[in-house]
Amino acid sequence: MQEYVEYGLVRAVAGGLGRMPRRVARLAATGLAFAVYWCFGRLRRVGARNLELALPELSSKTRKRILRRVYIHLGWQLVEFCRMTRYTAENTRDWMRTEGLGHYLAAQARGKGVLIVTGHLGAWELSGVHHSLMGHTMGVIVRNLDNRRLDAYVNGIRCLHGNFTISKDDFGRGLLKAIRAGRTVAILMDTNMTPPQGEFVKFFGIDACTGTGLAHIARQTGAAVLPGFMFWEPGERRYVLRFGPEVEMPRTADRAADILEGTRRCTAVIESWIRRYPDQWLWIHRRWKTRPPGEPGLYGK
Repeated sequence: MQEYVEYGLVRAVAGGLGRMPRRVARLAATGLAFAVYWCFGRLRRVGARNLELALPELSSKTRKRILRRVYIHLGWQLVEFCRMTRYTAENTRDWMRTEGLGHYLAAQARGKGVLIVTGHLGAWELSGVHHSLMGHTMGVIVRNLDNRRLDAYVNGIRCLHGNFTISKDDFGRGLLKAIRAGRTVAILMDTNMTPPQGEFVKFFGIDACTGTGLAHIARQTGAAVLPGFMFWEPGERRYVLRFGPEVEMPRTADRAADILEGTRRCTAVIESWIRRYPDQWLWIHRRWKTRPPGEPGLYGK
């Protein structure tokens, strides 16, 4: 019964936002986002703490403004997700574009698969759909939702236009199979991990336990690695999917050192993009929850 109720509520909200004009839907979603902002104090406190840790040079007023903008962008992304089934290459041309596509095409031309370094930054759900609309399908690593009906609904939208998902439960085998087939897979590697799945590398100058799976697969297969993020550009009033230059992954006789260094390089790239678009990253996630042995927690009780 709970699954049916949750599924029905989500479909009702999605149907409502999906049928509204975008401007009206964004206003509604912004209201919903600020309701979450004020009602869920724990998330708000986590976001404030993360900003304090990562960007201490900013004033408290500026950090608060960034955090509020994060909620607005989350609301807007909800709107886009609810409208994705209606999107085509033609009706999105005026408000979505790609920049740096040459980086992606060069990586793809190598024929060894492409690993996209990405994160919960910008419109991460929209980026894969836009990329597929442009004729380039990709896969994404996902965590299966506990509600089976919602999981099927959400992944059905993610898989529009030829995209595919790989469950975290089948991460190694599924990712390796896709890369060896020459396919493209995006990995969101900006979330807190725990050993042995993660290693500690610096993120905004703080040790952060980070998933090493991408570096493992890149070293094993020789797949190209490059960053890809989709941002809302206020000046253009459109979303821009940006591919950066390929990330050079080390390949020496020391496998463990290569994986750690590759993970560090990918993390540094993510940080550089967050610094450019700080109000579009998911600051409300406890990114530094896992601490090195002997270190105290950073989030209190």
